[in-house]
Amino acid sequence: MDKRRVVVTGYGVLSCVGNDVTTFWDSLVNGRCGIGEITRFDTSAYRTHIAGEIKNFDPTEYISLKEARRMDLFTQYAVVAAGQALKSAGLGGNPGEKRDNGDRCGCMVSSGVGGLSTMGKECLVLDGRGPDRVSPFLIPMMISDMAAGATAMTFDLRGPNLGLVTACATGCHSIGEAFWTIKHDDADIMVAGGAEASIVPMGLAGFCALKALSTRNDDPLHASRPFDLNRDGFVMSEGAGVLVLEELGHAVRRGANILAEVVGYGATADAYHITSPAPDGNGCARAIQMAMRHAGITADQLDYINAHGTSTSLNDKYETLAIKAALGDAVSKVAVSSTKGTTGHALGAAGGLECIACIKSIETGIIPPTINYETPDPDCDLDITPNTARKRDVTYAMNSNLGFGGHNGTMLFKKFEN
Repeated sequence: MDKRRVVVTGYGVLSCVGNDVTTFWDSLVNGRCGIGEITRFDTSAYRTHIAGEIKNFDPTEYISLKEARRMDLFTQYAVVAAGQALKSAGLGGNPGEKRDNGDRCGCMVSSGVGGLSTMGKECLVLDGRGPDRVSPFLIPMMISDMAAGATAMTFDLRGPNLGLVTACATGCHSIGEAFWTIKHDDADIMVAGGAEASIVPMGLAGFCALKALSTRNDDPLHASRPFDLNRDGFVMSEGAGVLVLEELGHAVRRGANILAEVVGYGATADAYHITSPAPDGNGCARAIQMAMRHAGITADQLDYINAHGTSTSLNDKYETLAIKAALGDAVSKVAVSSTKGTTGHALGAAGGLECIACIKSIETGIIPPTINYETPDPDCDLDITPNTARKRDVTYAMNSNLGFGGHNGTMLFKKFEN
């Protein structure tokens, strides 16, 4: 197992700041925020009126209109981002194309919330018109694993296929478990990441009830402000971030363009609270240390951390403690940023999007900024790359995600060397 190296050969993105990797990355580097007034339904009765909606989404390159009507939007996002990733990797990405090696190609793409839009609509049908009028597609449209199932069916991925659900750590854990699947020689190629489409009445109402969302409705472009003293909650967004992971020898033999190497993965639990991270940051710290142990590196070798950084009071404070506990004295040498100031919080898709940000930092030698940082918080005293991107040679980049239920996930990427 130790001899099997895993590399990234493709990626695909749908986000509120761009529907391809190039546009997404350019937005992150230049701090172009994608948050605005919600347009899909009337929010006048809600505490929060803003979110990061995807614009100009067209699934028809990969999904027929008939198929799209039978998929919740999160599944459409997953399939389209996976198609982009496969094309990026030079592995086809054409719907319905059969693969000679499909048994060795797997998929782990999932959602933290699943088909909440479908569930909400069909609850109204049940209540108003009775059980006989509920759609026969309710269950397959609602369940979170359909992102992986539909992606596999679209692109003939017949290997290991799972839909992992760990709330906002879903995308990160899906990529990590796909990494282990290749390391264990159960596949040569894995399509992995997260997708989410929960900007719907039920989703907004639920997070409003938790009082987790920013109410800076009159200033949406500055509402998501990770690590800033005056942060007042996260901003919901949506999208999909999907990677193609591949066993190194397999990638080399077919002449693939290698974007980065996957060298570490950490997964732990706080076992503390249903929504709050542990106050001492211990669970997240152990996930960071686990990923570094897998990679065989010390804290002073780490160049960049894309933090979970949700713009909530507790997350940013406790995540700061976690990073300091994990890295010790080396923390002052590590560049940190949260790209959620630009993208908002894409929930189960966040890990996929933010792992791609890490890979692009390695490719380009640029640390994307934490935007909307105006007032320092003494409880968040990291080098958070405030407001402006920074040039830095990045050999090791880490992504960290935390999910409701106490789930912690960490991915560690390295600049590829033969």
